[in-house]
Amino acid sequence: MRLISYSHQRQHGVGVMVNMDGFVALPLVAPELPRTMRGLLEMEGGLEKAIAAAKDKPVDLCIGEVHLDPVVTDPQAIWCLALNYKLHIEETGLTTSPKYPQIFLRMPCTQVGHGEPIVCPDPSVAVKYEYEGELAVIIGKGGRHIPVEKALDHVAGYSCYNEGSVREYQGHNRQFGLGKNFEQSGSFGPWLMTADEFGDPSKKRVITRVNGIERQNATTDLMVFDVPHLINYLSQGYYLRPGDVIVTGSPGSLPPHKGETPPANSGGVYVAGMVQMKPGDICEVEIPDLGILSNPVAADAPATYQTKLYTPSL
Repeated sequence: MRLISYSHQRQHGVGVMVNMDGFVALPLVAPELPRTMRGLLEMEGGLEKAIAAAKDKPVDLCIGEVHLDPVVTDPQAIWCLALNYKLHIEETGLTTSPKYPQIFLRMPCTQVGHGEPIVCPDPSVAVKYEYEGELAVIIGKGGRHIPVEKALDHVAGYSCYNEGSVREYQGHNRQFGLGKNFEQSGSFGPWLMTADEFGDPSKKRVITRVNGIERQNATTDLMVFDVPHLINYLSQGYYLRPGDVIVTGSPGSLPPHKGETPPANSGGVYVAGMVQMKPGDICEVEIPDLGILSNPVAADAPATYQTKLYTPSL
């Protein structure tokens, strides 16, 4: 089953997909249920109640009629993995521990949903705005000190994630920090696919395309730390909560295409096969059998003093 978070006529809700385009709007068929994905996951049996409420119901709305929000709009935490594929370690020249995953946090306000614009920084601020296609894990059942063999029991579902990164700022400190948290720089969607339908997370493929050209293509069995071990590790120090998101790391880049000139190394993390996203581009992250997360790239506001949140236009 696939569930979306959406906004329509200034109201937010959760929908259950009927086909690849149409969905049952839970606020219409089950108004007693929470209107957010996190609220649904926090409710005892919430997913099951949502699926039961939508069973055999006709389509209420289509994706083209609404705005898709990030799958979980307000998680307690978004735990992100750095250097979790061997090729990505090799191509960046960065070092990491073979025993412990390298983890950093991302803020919920820095992500948008499927179809919404992601924002390229003003060139006077940074020029190395780059994609990172990843598998996202959504926690459905809370727990601490979760054994590896029970870890997948705590997963509600999976989604695609574009962990858009501003490389110059990423290199400013050891925790990556601001470079991973620029306004509206990442995306999360298009939906949550429940764990029973998604299957084994170690047997999936992650593909990233910019303007239709493949830039990343790797299988999740190449992760240094797989999903059960990541859940186990995080839960040693933190009580994982329903709605928490684990973004499992970006695979390495494909080599430059024939005839392409690799971008100049202007500082920060440099990968020869990586291209920078710019306004007007379309970036897609696909996990076959799950779906495609697609976002246009828009320009950020000029780097001048502002007192209101900028809303990009295409």
